[in-house]
Amino acid sequence: MTTLDSLLTRVAACRLCADEPKGAPLPHEPRPVLRAGAAATIAICGQAPGARVHASGIPFTDPSGDRLRAWMGVTQDEFYDVGRIAIVPMGFCFPGLDANGGDLAPRRECAPLWRAEIFAAMPKIRLLLLVGSYAQWWHLPGPKQRLTETVRNWRHILGRLGTPDMLPLPHPSWRNSGWLRKNLWFEAELLPVLKERVRMLLQA
Repeated sequence: MTTLDSLLTRVAACRLCADEPKGAPLPHEPRPVLRAGAAATIAICGQAPGARVHASGIPFTDPSGDRLRAWMGVTQDEFYDVGRIAIVPMGFCFPGLDANGGDLAPRRECAPLWRAEIFAAMPKIRLLLLVGSYAQWWHLPGPKQRLTETVRNWRHILGRLGTPDMLPLPHPSWRNSGWLRKNLWFEAELLPVLKERVRMLLQA
């Protein structure tokens, strides 16, 4: 068993958010959902699994995944090729729903416990896709900024903060369709660069 395999076995057995939570315990049985491969060159850093992903155990098996794959210009087979693309959300378990029926924030236990060790076991990562504010706040230096401001600053972020490169994205949820209509530059300017970078790494 490789170091990464051993690590993922430990992650799969993690119950910290249920047994020793920071705040209210997870409202259901933990089911960590992530994908990591030692040869992966791209890592998708999202928020946390939703209810559908909690049920399937496979990340982005929902409309958000369809939109994210379209943004990246990849097929489903490419997206789930763990030898090329890793999927490491900020929280590994579905956090539950708030009073309005939306997903709660990612659990605070996951990232400090697992994130550094997982990325240390994936030394070939060359591009981090920072999907949503929680991933951006964790990975980007400096003070926290609003998502629109961070994503609009993508040219400065991409390729200027060391290795791996980082590219901030909004969450591909269909709840963000209004944001996309208000920010047409995202599709016109950022997405072509995203597709180009992804294709270059997949063909390397």
